Amino acid sequence: MPTYERPLLFIDDQWVPPADNGLIDVVDPATETVIGHVPAGGAADVDAAVAAARRAFDPTIGVAERRERLHRVIDALEKRLPDIAELITAEMGAPVRIAQTVQTQVPLAVAKGIAEVVDTFDFEERIGNSLVLREPYGVVAAITPWNYPLYQVVAKVVPAIAAGCTVVLKPSNDAPLSVFEFVEACQDAGLPPGVLNVVSGPGRVIGERLATHPDVDFVSFTGSTEVGARVGELAGRSVTKVALELGGKSANVILDGADLATAVKVGVGNAFLNGGQTCMAWTRMVVPQSRYSEALDLVESAVGRYTVGDPWDPATRIGPSASRSQFDTVRGYIERAQRDGARLLVGGAEPVRDVGFFLAPTVFADVDPASELGQEEVFGPVLAVIPYTDHDDALRIANATPYGLSGAVWAADDDTAIAFARGVQTGQLDINGGAYNPLAPFGGYKKSGIGRELGRFGFEEYLQTKSLQLKERR
Repeated sequence: MPTYERPLLFIDDQWVPPADNGLIDVVDPATETVIGHVPAGGAADVDAAVAAARRAFDPTIGVAERRERLHRVIDALEKRLPDIAELITAEMGAPVRIAQTVQTQVPLAVAKGIAEVVDTFDFEERIGNSLVLREPYGVVAAITPWNYPLYQVVAKVVPAIAAGCTVVLKPSNDAPLSVFEFVEACQDAGLPPGVLNVVSGPGRVIGERLATHPDVDFVSFTGSTEVGARVGELAGRSVTKVALELGGKSANVILDGADLATAVKVGVGNAFLNGGQTCMAWTRMVVPQSRYSEALDLVESAVGRYTVGDPWDPATRIGPSASRSQFDTVRGYIERAQRDGARLLVGGAEPVRDVGFFLAPTVFADVDPASELGQEEVFGPVLAVIPYTDHDDALRIANATPYGLSGAVWAADDDTAIAFARGVQTGQLDINGGAYNPLAPFGGYKKSGIGRELGRFGFEEYLQTKSLQLKERR
């Protein structure tokens, strides 16, 4: 396995050492070996990066220039996708075929979707005697997680640059290498100095300094609800805007009359995508009591196709948990679910291999919707199957968590599914297997977050609104 050394921060278009010259180990979760290092930046590095971003911010930058920058970034990124896919497999264990498709092609589609929005967006609008202007928000702090390292960065940095903002990016310490590759792509694209800056390091140091920095205008964070609440609290002290994309405990609701076999097959695939390390995973399968036994048989059959193994093997569908910490967390949830009385259908808490953070895909039946497993985000390959008695009961179960990020509804026809979906308190729902849309808004209800990402709605988060009242309509 090659090593990947990234000892420098990127500030003001220069690769520079961190103030204290510390480094953070990057560990391959499949082998538990150190495969590289990134800088352990500090508060002084954040200050330098924010200062560079503030100098680079020009609220009068023309739309044509923004579009040109954006298209150059997309072209440069596309050339580096094979290398980025390799890094994602190495640093967080995504199976190679997932790294080469979902982990890299989806971010490219998201970036191209933003370009499509910008190419047609109206930055000025007349409303009566007012001229309404949409202007860049300013200096953006982007704090991203490890589970989809390129996607999460693209979903924040690309619309920010397209809006005319400047960015200080803080990647996760568990999967930072692919982010540094993305930064090099942006450097290849010829972004002006200070438009994009990257400071890696401890979250409590880098993230908290960004959230409280007086020259940061907008903090966009993706991660756990607990940390997101802390970011919001810190930013709120200075009335800094925040967008928070947080946890989920999404329900896959299968109504009477739905194609049960298809709904179960697709639902299992969604729950175990990326080893279950997906905020929008459908981790609760809600099925009619009258078809419960049939559903469990279908689930068990579907899970048998999810091979766990070497992420570099094209046949592997589930790789390791991304870190020792996440591995231990998921095992704890499985063990407690068994003690709470849930019936283990397949899988379990025992490691699949002696080396690496590998767990088998795990399914529990007879899960109490009010239990820990029915309520909390596990972020691993663990699915809870829950029966319901009627549509009202199904809706109660779907809404009975503090989260509301994603989910699905299956029915005999789209009208029935849509009618049910209108009552589900969540930000996005797939109807009878509806396809992913990179232009559709994504974000949460309740404790799943604030604000939206992707497409026009995500782009508008990075714009402020100014109204000019004119004497008379012209």
